[in-house]
Amino acid sequence: MFEAAAGLREEFADLERQLAEPGLHADAARSRRVGRRYAELTPVVRALEDRDRVLGDLSAARELATEDPAFGDEAVRLESRVRELDERLTLLLAPRDPNDSLDAIVEIKSGEGGEESALFAADLLRMYERYAETLGFAVEVLDAQQTDLGGYKSVTFAVKGGSDPTRAPYGELKFEGGVHRVQRIPVTESQGRVHTSAAGVLVMPDVEADDVAVAEDDLRVDVYRASGPGGQGVNTTDSAVRITHLPTGIVVTCQNQRSQLQNREQAMRMLRARLVSLAEEEAAASASAARRSQVRTVDRSERIRTYNFPENRIADHRIGYKAHNLDAVLAGHLGDLIGALQQADLVERLAVPGRV
Repeated sequence: MFEAAAGLREEFADLERQLAEPGLHADAARSRRVGRRYAELTPVVRALEDRDRVLGDLSAARELATEDPAFGDEAVRLESRVRELDERLTLLLAPRDPNDSLDAIVEIKSGEGGEESALFAADLLRMYERYAETLGFAVEVLDAQQTDLGGYKSVTFAVKGGSDPTRAPYGELKFEGGVHRVQRIPVTESQGRVHTSAAGVLVMPDVEADDVAVAEDDLRVDVYRASGPGGQGVNTTDSAVRITHLPTGIVVTCQNQRSQLQNREQAMRMLRARLVSLAEEEAAASASAARRSQVRTVDRSERIRTYNFPENRIADHRIGYKAHNLDAVLAGHLGDLIGALQQADLVERLAVPGRV
């Protein structure tokens, strides 16, 4: 049942040896990879160790029960404990997305609905910021194009993991990718009519530079003067950076940082995330429904979720989830909804052979 157990134990032991090496932390990228994988495997190996110990106790209890029936009750209790551990290991060993333990880069774009869509994009940003705060994650805005009313034509931000090694930003947020539809009376509406608009969300793994090879010859880098609000120097120098990846046509921009060098570094970070996301989609025609649903065009008909303000209702159309607590969700209480999406994904993964 747990064919991968021996290999995982060996890998875990090797990771422990690497973590004990004095020179590991001199290589920050390698240190992060080793630490991340060690955190992933720790609950699996601990559960395997518990199972081995309980199986040993069960064998002893059964042997003693042949001489003293009083040990029969202990054997029954241990059998129940083995079943519990088997269920836990089944979940831990279910096929998983290797990017689940990574940080995330999230992009929100306004779509149909004009200024109202841009204001909704700002609402989504605040919702994710508050949810990230509840998990101890840090949010850093990488690039933003604001509107006069405080909305966003587009905003890209990074989410960095907290102290809990079992929960990482990409694993928590990846199912947010898609078109989000809102139904409400816009602040720009003078006659009290409910409007429908949409914003698109794209969630990507924040990968290390060493994990994605990007040739300089494949890049066109343009610099220009940043626009919009910013600190001293942001609007007076050519610090904004636009990078075009020529083979794919992917374009990323960054203007939020003070210097051209900082903006270029952040733009390259965004580009690497885009390239990983694109490569995974192209490589797997049978990609998961969650990944396929990531927004490419912001069209109201391609919605994954609806936010209905008049009814205080939120509905996720992929899993049939509905709740009348929209105000709480927008305040960052996304746990129940994301938990339901993760559970639906787990059921799907358990039906597909694979490894941890």
